[in-house]
Amino acid sequence: MRMSSPSTVAKTPLYETVASRIAQSITEGTFRPGDKIPSVRTLSRQFQVSLTTVLEAYTLLEDRGLIDARPQSGYYVRARFPVVTPEPGISAPQLSPTGVSTGELAMLVLRDTRNPDLVPLGAAIPNPALLPVERLNRMLATESRRHGIASVSYEIPPGCEKLRVQIAQRMLTAGCAVSPDRLVTTSGCVEAVVLSLRAICRPGDTVAVESPVYYNFLQAIDLLDLRALEIPSHPRHGMSLDALRYALDHNPIRACMVIANFNNPLGSLMPDEYKKELVELLVARDIPLIEDDIYGDLSFAPNRPRMAKAYDRSGMVLLCSSFSKTLAPGYRVGWVAPGRFQTEIERLKGITNIATSTPPQLAVAEFLANGGYDHHVRRIRRVYARQMVQMAEAVGRTFPAGTRVTRPEGGFVLWVECPPTVDSLLLYEQALRAGITIAPGPIFSATGKYRNCIRLNAAYWDERVENAISTLGQLAAAMS
Repeated sequence: MRMSSPSTVAKTPLYETVASRIAQSITEGTFRPGDKIPSVRTLSRQFQVSLTTVLEAYTLLEDRGLIDARPQSGYYVRARFPVVTPEPGISAPQLSPTGVSTGELAMLVLRDTRNPDLVPLGAAIPNPALLPVERLNRMLATESRRHGIASVSYEIPPGCEKLRVQIAQRMLTAGCAVSPDRLVTTSGCVEAVVLSLRAICRPGDTVAVESPVYYNFLQAIDLLDLRALEIPSHPRHGMSLDALRYALDHNPIRACMVIANFNNPLGSLMPDEYKKELVELLVARDIPLIEDDIYGDLSFAPNRPRMAKAYDRSGMVLLCSSFSKTLAPGYRVGWVAPGRFQTEIERLKGITNIATSTPPQLAVAEFLANGGYDHHVRRIRRVYARQMVQMAEAVGRTFPAGTRVTRPEGGFVLWVECPPTVDSLLLYEQALRAGITIAPGPIFSATGKYRNCIRLNAAYWDERVENAISTLGQLAAAMS
């Protein structure tokens, strides 16, 4: 492939011409979100230009937000959402504590996952077809044989040392230097969050949460007889710190909960300077922060985002996570870095269920140690980036005018704000009859807000899913 003769491009630098050719290939769909584009050497040979010219072209494409450079891997097309579909605005919940009343509906959405005949757009679960099932199960068997007696014994808190060492090493890439001894393994991230709430709060206390908020957080708050105070949140930047500051000035808040990296359901990514400000704001008032980072490894950008925990200098951030969204939801392997609350977390963990299952901890630890996890995550990040754009485009084509869609930079959930005439609870019922499950907006609010919103799971994408989105769009349009 030769470039045009110098006389035809005399007014345009050669690297810009190369960049334009690649940009056109991306626009036309030759290279899709998450795809690897030709290496510098390959493109240099194809276009018969210098390596420097190609590097300058790729730098220009990076500056334009079209591609990302990934160290020791190459250049990849960045996820770009359709600009024709606007984003939702900042949320506007009531700024007063309230009880929680969404439990029954949330459980219905979870139960839908048991029906294989439903198109699974409701619960935020990874696509099992993208998980390293056979390799993990082989490691489970191998590690159980290798560790014999230990594999059938309790791993009393803080839990499997080999796993904690691997987690501590990985936390360094997110800006956190935490000793393996300062980690406690749990049965999934939800248990880590519940243990954290129990360590901090007493019945009647108020917890500040993002709005909309992951419904399991609301269920945990309800379970412990606590009250939720919903804080307005932006679909790109997460919790409004100005609104939080106002709430702190006018309410006795005992704890704050956030998903700073790729919030569920908005997919928002809190900027690093906001994370730092959030931690400092809470520490100054002696209020603990419970941070859920379960989606942090699923960034579409080359580098994983930092955690809010990276700015914790006083042990007031309890960082919770698991491998349920990236590796093996059924293994139920999670963990918490509880800071100054370590002793109480270990005590509560022991009382609750003594220990986390040992064989899955050993298998996950080995998968982390041998590099299999990094390779797997790089692959699924590219897939999810592409599928998120495909689903957003499908919503834009098929849903009624006035629909707004988020543009996450990681994870695999989309928040769709339909016109006010659309009732997501009715849409949920109609979708079930059509063989589709979705998550209606009211389950993400303690007060049942977001009646015209739904959350969609983009971990799946094929012709069946595309047809389901079209069906949902038709059902929503019929309400408009």
